[in-house]
Amino acid sequence: MQSGATLALTPLHALEVRNAFKLGIFPKLLTTMEATGAWRNLEKDLRSGRLVRATVKWPSVLRLAARFSEQHSSVHGTRSLDIIHVAAAKVMRAEEFVSFDARQRALASAIGLKVAP
Repeated sequence: MQSGATLALTPLHALEVRNAFKLGIFPKLLTTMEATGAWRNLEKDLRSGRLVRATVKWPSVLRLAARFSEQHSSVHGTRSLDIIHVAAAKVMRAEEFVSFDARQRALASAIGLKVAP
């Protein structure tokens, strides 16, 4: 991924990130203050333009996700939420798909998305 590239933030991303911060508190990986600070950093990235809010055509995403599930889940072992993320990127015509999840990355690559990092 290029340094300084703009990243899309869908409502699904926002939920996933916020939930990850909150989940980090449960096993004491993060304090409440650290989780709050991490969310503030995300908001700062939105204000600076590093992240941009993106709208998603959910009916299109879900139709495509169903197709990806049928074609790829038995091969890549992807879970439904992973498939939805990849389908959303495809519907949004993303130039690059960023993930650290191996199965999600495999699916994204299989359907023709450039994967990073």
